[in-house]
Amino acid sequence: MPSKGVECYTYLAISGVEVEFSGPNQNVKRSNQQEFTTDRVEVDKKNLPTFDFDGEFSFTVRRDGRELARQAVQVNAVTGKLGGGTMKTMDQTPSIFAEDLIISYGFYDAGPGHAHLPKQHQCYVYVARNNENWMHELAPQDGEKSECPFTRMVLPSAHDIGMNSMDTSLALLKNAGTGAIKEILGREIPSIFDIFNRVGDKAVNRIAPDIIRALAITQKDTLDTILRLGARYFEFRPAKCHRQLQAVSPLEDTLYFQHGAIPGMPYRQFLTDIVQYLSDHSDEIIVVQLRWDGVPSECPRPSDDDLRAVLDDALRDRDLNVGDEGDMTSKSIRDLRTERKRLVILQNAAQVSNYDDIANATLTGASMVAKLEDMADNPPSGHAITLLQCQATATNIRDVVVASVLDSDVSTSPMLATKAVCDGRVLPLLRGEVGRRVVGCEGVVVVMNDFLEGGTVDVGLGMCRERLG
Repeated sequence: MPSKGVECYTYLAISGVEVEFSGPNQNVKRSNQQEFTTDRVEVDKKNLPTFDFDGEFSFTVRRDGRELARQAVQVNAVTGKLGGGTMKTMDQTPSIFAEDLIISYGFYDAGPGHAHLPKQHQCYVYVARNNENWMHELAPQDGEKSECPFTRMVLPSAHDIGMNSMDTSLALLKNAGTGAIKEILGREIPSIFDIFNRVGDKAVNRIAPDIIRALAITQKDTLDTILRLGARYFEFRPAKCHRQLQAVSPLEDTLYFQHGAIPGMPYRQFLTDIVQYLSDHSDEIIVVQLRWDGVPSECPRPSDDDLRAVLDDALRDRDLNVGDEGDMTSKSIRDLRTERKRLVILQNAAQVSNYDDIANATLTGASMVAKLEDMADNPPSGHAITLLQCQATATNIRDVVVASVLDSDVSTSPMLATKAVCDGRVLPLLRGEVGRRVVGCEGVVVVMNDFLEGGTVDVGLGMCRERLG
């Protein structure tokens, strides 16, 4: 009988929590603590009424028997297409706050499996503590650990934090002509021309938002939620929008996060929200790294005065000072708090990373594992930051890009397709001996991921506890 499978991934950082995945006449329960587990549920025609082809797939999160959350979607057993439900699109899957927990989840709507993409849908559910005050809890100001150098810290991070919403991109595309869209997206992702050559100009304008959603959106949650999950390090590439698009855009001509030439969160909003969070959480410290790699020259970069003006506005009437790289690398956790330098802003600071264009262009994570193991055999040293990137960049694989846009729906981001698969291979490695050898004892360590959730944060905080002794 026809059947469509759903691969189910779980990570639970809290005792007493259980996740149940269900399909027609089938359910799987998981309560394993701090393990990345994989199961499979089938929406099988043989388990449906005679004339029905749609069956419900769902997950339920319980704590000590109490239901905290339930999400579901209809899956056609023959075509695999999604019907009604609460997980049909990526926009429908923000993290859920329940009691003192945060439930992060995602659903990958699999196509026919072209370009070696998954043929089965994928659903991940990670449950962890609300970590909005984790620095205060791990290194209280009056405790011994606050005397440790800040360079002993391991900071969870959301990759490309500025790309957590389509709002800016949709506004920019509103009045853009076909030629401009082709030029901008084609420069950002060269293999997009393979798609443009197959469709007419009207289709280019229609599918442009889907291309951005599938290939540039790296986070699903608001900045506030990501901070409460535990992120304390962010890379931000502030620049103005591409001149050709800005000329016909309704957007304010100001600084935005730039994913190549695709704009995301305004820099002013980012800093304002960060400062507000620090004001509300008096022992937390956040590091922001400003970079401009990959930003085209047609996106004007800010001067130091421009950056200072935005920062001054965000800090107005706030009891905060700004630290720099020297503060981060020479002072203790306690000293940064005492001097009120709980916002550290860097520009192009020296860092080493496991990221590799070839190794990270993967659908399975195997090449990323090999890269990390090589890095552990020759641990880096002498850098202010060791950046450990857990996300794959399947968008660097030409056939994957074409298949993701042409063969599938708007929630078939190849980054979402690789999310849970790579988590299950890379994060346990970081938690173990390989991670210990890679991070050593020098410099701040950053654990970065797409679609940040409590599993990545839990691993990062475990590493941080070890480094602080």
